[in-house]
Amino acid sequence: MSDWKPRVFWTEARAVPATGGYTVELDGRPVRTPAKAPLVVPSEPLAQALAGEWAVQTEVVDPTIMPLTRTANSAIDKVTHQHADVAEMLAAYGDADLLCYRADSPAELVDRQNREWDPVLDWAASELGARLAPRQGILHAPQDPVALETLRSRVHALDPFELAAFHDLVAISGSLVLGFASFLTNWTGDRLWEISRLDETWQEEQWGVDDEAREVAALKKAAFDDARRFMSLLAQDSGRS
Repeated sequence: MSDWKPRVFWTEARAVPATGGYTVELDGRPVRTPAKAPLVVPSEPLAQALAGEWAVQTEVVDPTIMPLTRTANSAIDKVTHQHADVAEMLAAYGDADLLCYRADSPAELVDRQNREWDPVLDWAASELGARLAPRQGILHAPQDPVALETLRSRVHALDPFELAAFHDLVAISGSLVLGFASFLTNWTGDRLWEISRLDETWQEEQWGVDDEAREVAALKKAAFDDARRFMSLLAQDSGRS
């Protein structure tokens, strides 16, 4: 496998208006996605953030420090053409949502899950119109079909850019409800992450911290925060806020 990376040839990266939204120009040349489509996003603040990722590149392009650009590329090259399939995949998390599967012991863990997760399910019932029911154990038990259809409709209503970021929010947290809460509430990213990591935190408290697991968790947390930032920038100055 080749480790070739495109070299940096530009001196200025800036966001500019384009047909359908805003794009990034490198010394006046518009950026294209890996599939050669125009890199056009609907929000000027998001385009400015993308330009910032291109501006800090040195010598060769390093995609690992361009999370917002990667998500925009995914929205344009992939999600736009597979919207229904991606939406269906994510909606399926509702029937096996992390927040619904509870321990039956020890009592301290049961109490913590109830205390931390019940308010989030209550929020989903109130604000999303979908009541998901908790159950003990890890065996699958179907949720109310009406609630699932309500959540499904909300997922399908997301546009390709929203859905690309939403994919990471849901897949990383393991929760469709937390995915929605990530951009429909004012809960902080740290708080949402703590909620999603409740079981892991409990295990660490009992048995200690594994260094490798901590490194993996840190990478996931960074990706989760990047997805929230993408969604926030998308909502600014684009008619979504």
